[in-house]
Amino acid sequence: MTGWLQSIEIAAWLSAAYGIALVLAAHGIDRLAKRVHTLHDANQTTGFVYHEDHDAWLCPEDQWLWPQSFDPDNRVMRYRGKPSVCNACPIKDTCTTSDVGREMRHEVDPWPSSESARFHRGIACAVSVLAILWPLGAAFTVESGLSQLLLLVTAAPVALLSLPLWSHLRRSPVDPEGVLFRSLDENLEDRAEALEALQRRHTSYSSDRRAPTDGITPLVLGRTRYASDGRDSDTHA
Repeated sequence: MTGWLQSIEIAAWLSAAYGIALVLAAHGIDRLAKRVHTLHDANQTTGFVYHEDHDAWLCPEDQWLWPQSFDPDNRVMRYRGKPSVCNACPIKDTCTTSDVGREMRHEVDPWPSSESARFHRGIACAVSVLAILWPLGAAFTVESGLSQLLLLVTAAPVALLSLPLWSHLRRSPVDPEGVLFRSLDENLEDRAEALEALQRRHTSYSSDRRAPTDGITPLVLGRTRYASDGRDSDTHA
């Protein structure tokens, strides 16, 4: 056994190890980008809670942010609070500088969904391709058959480890829903229909029409009393 191991060239061992190191680095890049993305989203949504049953955000002051538009290019749903409510909010200065209401986002696809996320995933995919090509290319530079076999065998698991990085391509067609190759009027019409559907949705939730149960305070939509005001009145009482 020692004899055939010694017949494998040093260059083959180094190339095989380099290919494995590259695919691990590709996964590291993707994981690091995902972690940074998650921390950034957590900082942006501090105090806000997304209610999937209402498809809306509830702010720290117990006010609702309803869906306003859908960005098909970035696959992001945008939510916004009422300007009259946000502008009168006692903590507006620490929440938003906008005079048209606080905006929140919700990505409809799993990672990687945003443009920046796909950019970092693209870097990871490029590194994974290099991880596969490196041992394959080195197989043509070594002399012994065992060295070539080692490099070819190494390329196979490296390719398998790279597949999860490419999985998002199956969920991201080149022209999703014909967005890229449709006229401006068609895209504007689709967006208007989507906004109309969203407006119908948030006014017809069964939970909004459910009768209050004993001992439970229901969520009141469109309330104008702020949580901070309620806390102040409780303190004075």
